Amino acid sequence: MTDLHTLGRWPRDRALATPDRVAVDDRGVTLTYRALEERATALAARFRAAGYGVGDRVATVTGNSSDQVVLFFACAKAGLVLAPLSWRLSPHELAAQLDRADPALVLVAEECGTLADAALERLPLPPSRTALGPHGVEARVPPPTRRSLAEPPPSRAVHDDDPLLLVFTSGTGGTSRGALLTHANCFWNNLSLSRTVELTSADVVLSVLPQFHVGGWNIQPLLAWWTGATVVLERTFEPERVLRLVADRRVTTMMGVPTNYLLLAEHPGFAAADLSSLRHAVVGGAPMPEPLLRAWHRRGVALTQGYGLTEAGPNVLCLPDDVARDRAGSAGVPYPHVEVAVADPVTGEHLAGPATGELLVRGPSVFAGYFRDPEATAASFARGWLRTGDLVERDADGYYRVVDRLKDVFITGGENVTPAEVEAVLRRHPAVADAAVVGVPDDRWGEVGHAFVVPRGGRLTDADDLEAFCRRELAGYKVPRHFELVPDLPRSSLDKVVRSALAPERPDHDHDTIEEAR
Repeated sequence: MTDLHTLGRWPRDRALATPDRVAVDDRGVTLTYRALEERATALAARFRAAGYGVGDRVATVTGNSSDQVVLFFACAKAGLVLAPLSWRLSPHELAAQLDRADPALVLVAEECGTLADAALERLPLPPSRTALGPHGVEARVPPPTRRSLAEPPPSRAVHDDDPLLLVFTSGTGGTSRGALLTHANCFWNNLSLSRTVELTSADVVLSVLPQFHVGGWNIQPLLAWWTGATVVLERTFEPERVLRLVADRRVTTMMGVPTNYLLLAEHPGFAAADLSSLRHAVVGGAPMPEPLLRAWHRRGVALTQGYGLTEAGPNVLCLPDDVARDRAGSAGVPYPHVEVAVADPVTGEHLAGPATGELLVRGPSVFAGYFRDPEATAASFARGWLRTGDLVERDADGYYRVVDRLKDVFITGGENVTPAEVEAVLRRHPAVADAAVVGVPDDRWGEVGHAFVVPRGGRLTDADDLEAFCRRELAGYKVPRHFELVPDLPRSSLDKVVRSALAPERPDHDHDTIEEAR
C-alpha cells in the first residue's frame, strides 16, 4: 500500500468518529467534521473532473480561513499541492513566488484582490484566477491552465511521497525558495508533535500563525484535525481579542512566537483575563526570556518551547515546560522520530559529546526538496543530513542551544563574532528596545560589527553610551564599531529579524561611528 500516510483520510476518519464536533471556528462561523469531509470530498471530485492531476499546484492569496482548510484537505484527497502565498508581500515579491510555484490555479480572497491582480499582471502567462468569495472555495473550479511545457500530471491514487504543501521560506537567509512537504513529511511531523504536545478531541486550539507559514499547519492545527479537536482560526494577532477569545471559546492551547506572548503579557487586561481554560501554550521562533516565562507561569500556563525550520517540517527540537524552568535559553532535545547531529562547519565532521557546530537534521519529516531547484536542494544536504545553517551548542546532557545563523557569524581580526550574543547585550541596555548586528567590510580588521538599535521610548542614548555599555559586557573585538539608531527592524512573518535586509552604508556622521580601540 502506498497511501498509509496520506492526509486525505483524516477528515473522513473524524467524520465517522465525531461528525458533529466543530472542526473549525472561523470568526464565529463553525464547520463540523461531517461538513469538512463532505465539502473536501466534493471539491476534490470537482478538481479531478476539471482536469487537475497529481502534482498540480493550487496557489492561494488569503488570510486564515475555513475555506482554505477545506481546500487543503481537497488537495490532499486529489493529490494536488497547496501553495499558500503571503498577503503581506509586495506585488513584485508575490509575482516572483507565483512564477516559481507555476500554479494551475490561483484562488484569491476578496480583500487580497488588488494585490493578487497586480502580481498576476507581471507574469507573461498568468494562471487561472478565481475568487475565494462568500459562496465558498468550491463555488467554481475552472479548467487548469498549463503554464509549463511538461506533460499533464497523472490521474492516479495519491501516494505517501506525493507533495502536499509548497511553502515558501521566510527569506531570512536570502532568496525565498519553495519547500515541498509530502504527505509522509506532514504525517510524521504531526506524529512526533503528538508525542510531546498531546491533543485530544476535547481540546480547543487557538491558531494565530498565518497559513502561508508552515507553522500555520504543522504546529497544532493539523494535529488538532487528526485528533478531532476544534481549531479557532484568527486572521491577525490582536492581544485584546486573543485574551477575549481564550475566555469565550474556552481555548485550551495555542502557539505563538515570544513577541505574541510579550504583547499579551503587557496588555492592561492580562492580569485579570480569564485564562482558566488555557492549560498549555507552545512557543517557537526564539527562546522565551526568563521574565516572560515567569509571567505566564504566574498565570498557571505551561509553556513548551521549540526550534524548527520549514525544510524540517518544521519541528526539530523541543523543550517541555518542566525542563524550561531550569534551562533558560535552551532549545531542548530532538522530537521523537527526529535525528540531529552537530558538524564541524569547516570539515563537516560529526562531533561527539559537548560540541559547537552546525546543526544537522534527518528523519521522515525532512522535506522533499526545493521546487524545481535541484542545485539548492543538493546544497542543503550533506551525506543525507539536512544542513540547517544554524550554529548550536550541545551540552553534556544532550540539550541544544541555538547560537546564531552560521552565515551571520562574521570574522574580525581572526576572531569569530556571533551577532546574537552582541544583540543580547544591547537589549539589556535600559534605553534599547531592540537591536540587530551585522558584519560589514573593514580595511583593517576584515569585518567589524554594525549595530542597528531601536531606542526605547522616553530614554536617551548615543553611540558613546552604547559603546561603553558593550565594553563592560563584551571582549573588545566583539564591540560594534558602528551604531545606527533606527525606528524599527525588518522582520519576517514570524517576527524574526531579517539581517539580510540590513545593508548599511558607511556612516557619514561622527556620532554614528565608533573607532574601536582594541
